[in-house]
Amino acid sequence: MRKLDQKLIRDLTHMRGQALAIMLVIAAGVATFVMSMCAYNSLAWSKETFYREFRFGDVFSSVRRAPLSIIPRLKEISGVAAVETRLVYDVLLDVPEMTEPATARLISVPESGENELNKLYITRGRMMEPNRTGEVVVSEVFADAHSFVIGDSVQAILNGRSQQLKIVGVALSPEYVIQIQPGSIMPDDRRFGILWISQRDLEAAFDMTGAFNSLSLKLTYGANPDEVVDELDRLLKPFGSVGGYLRDQQLSHQYLSDEIAQLRGMAMMAPAIFLSVAAFLLNTVLSRVISQQREQIAALKAFGYTNWEVGLHYMNLALVISLAGTVIGAAFGIWMASGMTKLYHTYYRFPVLELRIDIQAVVLVFLITTAAAIFGTWFAVRSAIRLPPAEAMRPEPPPSFRPTLIERILPRHWLSPELRMVVRNVSRKPVKASLSVVGIAMAVAVMILGSFSLDAVNYMMDFQFRKAQRQDLTVTFVEPATASVVYEIGRLPGVIDSETMRSVATRIHFANRSKRVGIMGLESTPQLYRLLNTGEQPVAIPEFGIMLNTRLAEVLGVVPGDLLTVEVLEDKRPTLNLEVTKIVEEYSGANAYMNKQQLHKLLKESDVASGAFLKVDSNRVNEVFHELELRPGVASVAIKDAVIDSFQATMEKSVLVMRTFIAGFAAVIAIGVVYNSARISLSERSRDLATMRVIGFSKSEVSTVLLAEIALFTLLAIPIGWLFGFGLAALMVSGLDTDNYRIPLVINPSTLGVAALVVVVATVISAIIVQRRINELDLIGVLKTRE
Repeated sequence: MRKLDQKLIRDLTHMRGQALAIMLVIAAGVATFVMSMCAYNSLAWSKETFYREFRFGDVFSSVRRAPLSIIPRLKEISGVAAVETRLVYDVLLDVPEMTEPATARLISVPESGENELNKLYITRGRMMEPNRTGEVVVSEVFADAHSFVIGDSVQAILNGRSQQLKIVGVALSPEYVIQIQPGSIMPDDRRFGILWISQRDLEAAFDMTGAFNSLSLKLTYGANPDEVVDELDRLLKPFGSVGGYLRDQQLSHQYLSDEIAQLRGMAMMAPAIFLSVAAFLLNTVLSRVISQQREQIAALKAFGYTNWEVGLHYMNLALVISLAGTVIGAAFGIWMASGMTKLYHTYYRFPVLELRIDIQAVVLVFLITTAAAIFGTWFAVRSAIRLPPAEAMRPEPPPSFRPTLIERILPRHWLSPELRMVVRNVSRKPVKASLSVVGIAMAVAVMILGSFSLDAVNYMMDFQFRKAQRQDLTVTFVEPATASVVYEIGRLPGVIDSETMRSVATRIHFANRSKRVGIMGLESTPQLYRLLNTGEQPVAIPEFGIMLNTRLAEVLGVVPGDLLTVEVLEDKRPTLNLEVTKIVEEYSGANAYMNKQQLHKLLKESDVASGAFLKVDSNRVNEVFHELELRPGVASVAIKDAVIDSFQATMEKSVLVMRTFIAGFAAVIAIGVVYNSARISLSERSRDLATMRVIGFSKSEVSTVLLAEIALFTLLAIPIGWLFGFGLAALMVSGLDTDNYRIPLVINPSTLGVAALVVVVATVISAIIVQRRINELDLIGVLKTRE
């Protein structure tokens, strides 16, 4: 082994505590990067493979009723490779162990049992057999939620008639990788399921022989999707088309794509924080090592080692620490990615979802950490290269101390000699002190970044589902219901209050932007489904114009007073010009609202309703469920409390895991910065501290000189960390803003307190370790330092 290599090992052994702290900081950043990229790679590969092998559609559309004879004309559309037509209906299910009804989406399957598009992957059982009625294949997530086995049966209300459906298989579909009921923001596996049934059964139940109401298209390579959608809408317009849309607007695909994009964003943000802190620590530690080894550097150069060899020796010291941290972090990141992949399997259902290690990401992170180590230590190494041997043989000139501004301002007796030494040492090295404060502040910020999401979600749920939406049940009808049906629903036993709404499919245009959304018509002063402004105050529904929520207003780029062109996609399909009257605050979906009476007038229709909001007596809710199941016009029943419970259970499971990791990473940063700063100060001032002990200062007084500096850095860092955390949270919120949901920027005082507490505890642990070093000072050895 070369002599310089032996010296490197001795140096690492001597500074093992500091080296370990820096390794862990690097490992935390590397672990986050590798975890995110491996999880990203696993999800993306599973998605692309499932979509390709099971022919997920590119374009989707729904109609009221279209004849099968239109299919040849659809196939002639330029750019269309395949057409799949089917029947799709939402119905109520009577599941034995549930008191409330579940909603099932029935999707027809050709008698051949094989779809051309959106093919099924059978995980258990079999497909329906031809000429056998009442057989269904159920989605895996729904089957698992109810512990269904092959041969079980459920009762479904098909067009007003109860029919027993026998489960013969369990399947996965690329169309429902994540299973979310339209109008909801999170999956509810128990109350919404997908059932595939033979086309003959659905045709008979809904009198749709020779017709379809839903279709999917597969496009050829290089096709123009927008032109295909325009031509599709033109052909299906006479049959009640509500407008075609591309895959990127398909609900399951949207949620999956958003998650993949967020993983990539996390992979970019976290390493930047951790590696910048690591670069600062490496520079600080190596600068002090070089300062302490001036005589050794001079001796090495005197014995013939070149500047390049000396510089490379100290650079290798940083690279060994970086390499060790990277190896630890990569291994830990792969382990975390494995756990995250298992967690994803509970939400996203693929035939195969297994950990795929992203080798490119691992190699990339090795290059990034190496670059960070070189960048962080370059100036320190350069000073070692430039140090002439003759100058290196002399000790560094002692620092000059003088009264600081604080000492001149404060009365002399306010500062003890120990505190005066602290103030002077900090003022003598303002850059080092500032970087130490920033490093500790980043630990506070990381803790806030990992914890604020729970605050935001709780606020969002309270705002959306308690303050704005105060109904207990949301009932949707198969067809717009007349006033008599609405009156009957509102007078059911157990219903305390009810409000109706009218929902219409539209495409809204403004300038060169457009968005396919549903407009909801509400009563002028709704009490159950309220619209709120940013101050959480109710907003009255104006008699004229249209109201948009914040997300839709951002997408279209409109403000109150702008004129929109609204293309109605139902019935007579009128085109309306409506003024934007107000912008309302919402955290789910991109929605538009109008006065219900005005909407009836513009559509030239009677006072019909697409659904109703019900406030029910909690003691009689089962009676209400039973009555609704008997109504053939009821398509689905959404239970608000069930949505809240499902959302909170989902968030708590995922957030708790991430919060634990983040707290650990924040503690690593805090300990790394505090411990290294304290150890460097101890090595720099060991002679001063030993002198104080010799002339009669107690151990506690000597400790004050060093530990008070640590406490000062921590106290200054906490409020700065809060500001950094707020900024990073704002950056993350902007990245999580999607068409399906928005995360509000809300950080509770308790989150700030916990972040500060974690850092304070990490500081106390570091202080205890340093205190032991102070107690073990060799007074005679330290005082032998050559002047």
